[in-house]
Amino acid sequence: MKRKGLVLVSLIGLVLLVVFSGCATIQQPPATSETGEKPTSSSIEPQATHGILRVGIDAAYQPFSMVGPDGKATGFDVDSMKWIAKDQGFEVEFIPIAWDGIIPALQAGKIDLVYAGMTITDERKEKVAFSKPYWTVNQMVVVKEGSPITLDQVKNGSVTIGTQRGCTAAIWIDENLVNKSLMPADNLKLYDNTPLAVDDLISGRIDAVMYDSTVMNDIIAGKPVQKIGMVETNEEFGIAVRKDDTELLEKLNAGLDKLMASPDWEALKQKYKME
Repeated sequence: MKRKGLVLVSLIGLVLLVVFSGCATIQQPPATSETGEKPTSSSIEPQATHGILRVGIDAAYQPFSMVGPDGKATGFDVDSMKWIAKDQGFEVEFIPIAWDGIIPALQAGKIDLVYAGMTITDERKEKVAFSKPYWTVNQMVVVKEGSPITLDQVKNGSVTIGTQRGCTAAIWIDENLVNKSLMPADNLKLYDNTPLAVDDLISGRIDAVMYDSTVMNDIIAGKPVQKIGMVETNEEFGIAVRKDDTELLEKLNAGLDKLMASPDWEALKQKYKME
């Protein structure tokens, strides 16, 4: 009898162990907005428009955006973005991306916006939405110091021209010189960034370099290069976002309005010698 009781107690204990171990694996469904309960922080997935926005920049587009030896992004656009982010209540991080791949990166969701001196064009409008314009540039043309090449020779397609791949200078040269058979396609030399084109200009591999006027001043500073003129394109820069990010676009426009009306806007222009 004592032995049977012991066996019975053991069986009851085994059953209870199974029951309670099963309860330990049961998880309650996370609270959602539908329950009226506030979700815990562990159940909230970060949203780009409410958390850290990833800003695509060009790493060698001084004075608008650049990345120093320490890996930190600086520049007129970078500081402007920081100002707008603080004003509109979000955080940002800056991600350098090759210029010809920056819009695909935006469309693929790898970044949330492009703030890096991007010209507003009809072709780009088909892919992204732009903020209101915040800057205007033309295309500066430079040659090696002492070169006899003239602006007319550049504009009639009789020289070899270098510029950054995917930029508006490349588009202008392609549309106005190559496509009109004024210049062989091989005479348009494309680079990952314009400083590389200027290096080739100094080395004598190309005859001229065309690029955004505000930026070119920084690139050629202290180098044996001379300006020979400007191609008037009157391009307007804007911040680019995905077309369905309308709320973000509104915040960026609101922030731009405040910044451009603030004394800080003039201070930034002076800091980066924009004019």
